[in-house]
Amino acid sequence: MMSMLARIGAAILVAAAILLWWQYRPIQPAEWTDAELVLLQSLSLASLPELPPDPTNAVADNPLAAQFGQQLFFDPRLSANGGISCATCHQPIRRFTDGLPKGQAIGTSRRNTPSIVGTAYSPWLYWDGRRDSQWSQALSPLEDPAEHGSNRQAIVGVLAADVAYAATYAALFGPLPDPATADAAAIDRAFANAGKALAAFERTLLPTNSRFDDYVAAVMAGDARRADGLFSADEVLGLRLFNGKANCTQCHNGPLLTNNEFHNTGLLNFPGDVPDQGRAVGVAEVFADPFNCLGDFSDDPNHRCAELEFARTGIELVGAFRTPSLRNIENTAPYMHAGQLETLTAVLEHYNVAAEAMIGHNEATPLDLSQRELRQLESFLHTLAAPVAMPVTE
Repeated sequence: MMSMLARIGAAILVAAAILLWWQYRPIQPAEWTDAELVLLQSLSLASLPELPPDPTNAVADNPLAAQFGQQLFFDPRLSANGGISCATCHQPIRRFTDGLPKGQAIGTSRRNTPSIVGTAYSPWLYWDGRRDSQWSQALSPLEDPAEHGSNRQAIVGVLAADVAYAATYAALFGPLPDPATADAAAIDRAFANAGKALAAFERTLLPTNSRFDDYVAAVMAGDARRADGLFSADEVLGLRLFNGKANCTQCHNGPLLTNNEFHNTGLLNFPGDVPDQGRAVGVAEVFADPFNCLGDFSDDPNHRCAELEFARTGIELVGAFRTPSLRNIENTAPYMHAGQLETLTAVLEHYNVAAEAMIGHNEATPLDLSQRELRQLESFLHTLAAPVAMPVTE
């Protein structure tokens, strides 16, 4: 009897060892096809076009405005308590995020702090797209009670009280109005100009080459030895899954790995939150914003605002949020619009299951990836990490 049990036990151990070997056996990736190479090239930063112009902001590409905006970005005086700056939540060391589920300033924000790197390429800002330019977005936190908690007259007062700020403002926009005597229209204009300076700085925050981009360059050059040294077999297989079976490029496409569109992916609420309607509310807010592309504060005399004029509306946007860039994703946890998911592993498990949405309709379908495939896909995502290019101004 003992001999029989021993043989059964040994057989079980052998079977387990074979199963373990099969699960972790090395797999040699196949060669890339011509069609796959075209897709790889489209995802590389080498395919990123020049910065699009922002005709709504006359100083968008003015170096003095960028320098001024950088000073404002790090200045805590632009807050009700003198302790909160834009950099409180958008921390350079964290790829301009804050590492928290929800932004924490004077109060707690409704949502996670998204990175602002590369947002000059996006027609919409915020998770719900409630602003349509970098400069109009930059104004919103200044008056948000949970963020800077200030107001436009106080912001203009900070500029007026600082001799260097007032001089720089005058060089860029003309004389700064006296915040004590100026009418509301003059204050609004000066407030908008402060946002335009902030945006000029934020336009300089761009992604840099990651290991993925170096890998694509090696593959495109036919340098197999360098490509093999840059990516492990699992990372290559993860990239294949990203482009193929996992269908990630349906939303995460182009050099910034985002289509800048809005999708409902069936996320659970942050504990204690009511269901977030996302873009369905955000699109109404952007139309109502006096600082939008069609507003009086745009510097474009022709008001060319195709994105705003043809923006999608409707019930299908309930629970939809803007697709984030995957650039530097390993450095920007936690994830999703309210920081609901702490790790990339949790994010991939979420998409692998694609449960029914709590509000609206989940556009995603289950990926049905194996645990090994999920690990390979996550391995690839880690290759997207890279420093952020931020100029140093005097």
